[in-house]
Amino acid sequence: MTISNDSRTRIKKVFEPIALGMGRLGLTPDGLTLIGFGITAVGAVLIAMQLWLAGGIVVFIGGVFDMFDGTLARATGKVSKLGAFMDSVFDRAGEVIVYIGIVLGFEELGILHGPVFAAAALGSAVMVSYTRSKSDGLGFTAGTGMAAIGVMPREVRLVILSLGLIIGGILGTQPYSIEGGAGGAAFPVGAYVILIALGIITIGSVITVIQRILHVRSQAKTMSTTPAK
Repeated sequence: MTISNDSRTRIKKVFEPIALGMGRLGLTPDGLTLIGFGITAVGAVLIAMQLWLAGGIVVFIGGVFDMFDGTLARATGKVSKLGAFMDSVFDRAGEVIVYIGIVLGFEELGILHGPVFAAAALGSAVMVSYTRSKSDGLGFTAGTGMAAIGVMPREVRLVILSLGLIIGGILGTQPYSIEGGAGGAAFPVGAYVILIALGIITIGSVITVIQRILHVRSQAKTMSTTPAK
């Protein structure tokens, strides 16, 4: 599953009236970037407090809110390199603190492998973003081209993680006792759901990194065989 740049453009068009409305209220693209990060930070705190359902909803809202800054900038002709830089930096920072919140939440629950799964998902997600920024910096797939390469871009990671947190919160993550069982508490179903979501993100992100490496490798071969004008 990939999200083409045409699909991204159509989705952003849907959000354009909302973004313009926020602009009429006096909000700037950079202001929206900071607000989106703030919403995500609140979600991360809720997750760290093991309020998985509420945290998942707030994180999703923060991720959707992030679409407004770029949409407003394009609609009002205020696109700038500084704005793109700010957007990218706060996107990564928001993603990092959400996974830190998950680590803290699992640690408080005493679920041994939870922090490991969260760290793996965070590391692989960061590598997805790094491959794009590095390829752009070296002149490969400039602009938003690399965003369409791979099965696990940020939008897909956001949906999978939010769904995992929401469903996990609904099912419950507190260990429970089995009546008449031989030994203690059972592993909560909700925690399994969150771990599965983190596992999907990790595997999908690793695949995406490989896809992007192969894409850049293919471009490099093409560029090396193209005669200079």
